[in-house]
Amino acid sequence: MASKQMLHMNHGQGETSYARNSSIQSTEQNRMKHLIEDAIVDLCSTLLPGKMLIADLGCSSGPNALALVSIAVKAIHSHCLEFQQPTPEVCVLLNDLPGNDFNTVVKSLVTLQRSNAPVVVTGIAPGSFYGRLFTSGSLHLVCSSNSLHWLSKAPENLTRNRIPAYDVDEHARRERLPVVLDAYAQQFKKEFRLFLELRAKELVPGGQMVVSLGGRHSNDIASKSIRPCEALYEILHVMDSEVHSFTSLA
Repeated sequence: MASKQMLHMNHGQGETSYARNSSIQSTEQNRMKHLIEDAIVDLCSTLLPGKMLIADLGCSSGPNALALVSIAVKAIHSHCLEFQQPTPEVCVLLNDLPGNDFNTVVKSLVTLQRSNAPVVVTGIAPGSFYGRLFTSGSLHLVCSSNSLHWLSKAPENLTRNRIPAYDVDEHARRERLPVVLDAYAQQFKKEFRLFLELRAKELVPGGQMVVSLGGRHSNDIASKSIRPCEALYEILHVMDSEVHSFTSLA
């Protein structure tokens, strides 16, 4: 549980904060817009709910925290206005790990609460989405963007055998790479299955889920998708070498 509490994006609104450095994530959320709108149309057309609960899992902080739920709320307003349907009351629930900067998120929620009718009730649900978060059959729409690639823990067979995810020794790293990739792939399958099982319990019958996460186009372990990690390692390695050189001179 300690690792879950420590893991979070940089807090606040400073130059190095997540709020100021999350444009890539914002672009991905924009791609989800039409999917969320379609989900809302389906919910409003088939279920005709008097109230609607919407949850964003892995909301993080900053402007992105409200992006998906804001799209959903606007879509509800537009659909009900166009088809002259009674507008449901909306409850928006934002989830992330306990270490998330919820202070910033709560301040942003005020703008959503001030939106036009229907009544928009907001709430925070701290905790891992690899565990139960909501009551059974309560959610109408679940959204999640750029979050499900985060696993709850490293693969047990790697930690048990003390195999690092990224070995400092290049030869050892390349030799173990297939084992490491397979271990993480299996861990992801296990946890994604768990995620789906948990959300199936929390969604109402006919509920919707819109999820976006990164992936690879190729099964080739040397594909371009892993090269940014190698570049980052090289940068950190050079920085580490320079620090040691400076310490020696001092």
